Amino acid sequence: MPRSLARTPPAWAEAMVPFADELLVEQAQLEKKAASAALTFLFKYPDELAFARPLAELAREELEHFALAVAELEARGIARRRLPPSPYAERLAAWLRAAEPERLLDALLVAAMIEARSAERMHLLAVAMREREPRLAEFWQGLVASEARHQAVYLGLARQRFGAATVEARLDELFAHEAEVLQRAAGMPRLHDGAVPCA
Repeated sequence: MPRSLARTPPAWAEAMVPFADELLVEQAQLEKKAASAALTFLFKYPDELAFARPLAELAREELEHFALAVAELEARGIARRRLPPSPYAERLAAWLRAAEPERLLDALLVAAMIEARSAERMHLLAVAMREREPRLAEFWQGLVASEARHQAVYLGLARQRFGAATVEARLDELFAHEAEVLQRAAGMPRLHDGAVPCA
């Protein structure tokens, strides 16, 4: 996880354990959205040739994770349904600058931040559910490395395209914004909501 990403307290995961089924339903939605986000970069920026292979592979892996989430839902006898999303991603996206290429930089960094936050909270869920929901704990922990790798893909593309100094300067601003977003969390049982991270 990037060192400037504010850490979520373990108490967040403990509070989420009673909502294990709802989080799993949400995760299926999030995996589809993540695959779509990677493909959107490929459609919107076709001239960025360095994006093609890593983002195609990332999108494929996100769809594999969607299938894993669906399998877990079926194993638990839970019907998929549409859930109101957390406002987290929308509020982060509000800070994307309008003009290119700054918008591309911001979009890559926001995608990296979402993946990093996902990896952090999935690990916390795995720890919190280890005794009470061992199968789900294994499911969440099984996604952590992939989420961290996806974060590295987005960060790597940003650094390759814009340079490390530009990326780090903008990340500092976006980390501060994300902390504010989480302080205004809606209190929903969602992967990216429900707790204010510790400093």
